[in-house]
Amino acid sequence: MAEEDHPPCPLCGRPMPPEASNAHHLVPKTFGGRETVTLHRICHRKIHSVLSEKELRDGYASIEALKEHPEIAKFVAWVRKRPADYYSRTEGMKRR
Repeated sequence: MAEEDHPPCPLCGRPMPPEASNAHHLVPKTFGGRETVTLHRICHRKIHSVLSEKELRDGYASIEALKEHPEIAKFVAWVRKRPADYYSRTEGMKRR
C-alpha cells in the first residue's frame, strides 16, 4: 500500500501507516472514556507527555481542542515536516 493510500492522522494530517499508529481515548479510560481516534504513535505520545488525564478530560477531549493547545500546535507544525513513519522518543506520560 502506497503512503498516500493510508488515512491521515487527525492531529497532524500526515498519512498514517498501521505500524505507526495508536488508539487514543479522547476521554481517558480512567474517567470512563470509550471513544477512540487513531493517531500517529508519536502524536499520541506527545499528547500524553504534555497533558495529564484530568486536563484531557476537562479541556482537551476533542481533536480540535488538542490542536489549539500551544505546545501541541507547535509540535504539529514541526512533525508535519517529517515522513509519515517518523518516530522519535518523547518525554514520558504526564500523570496527575
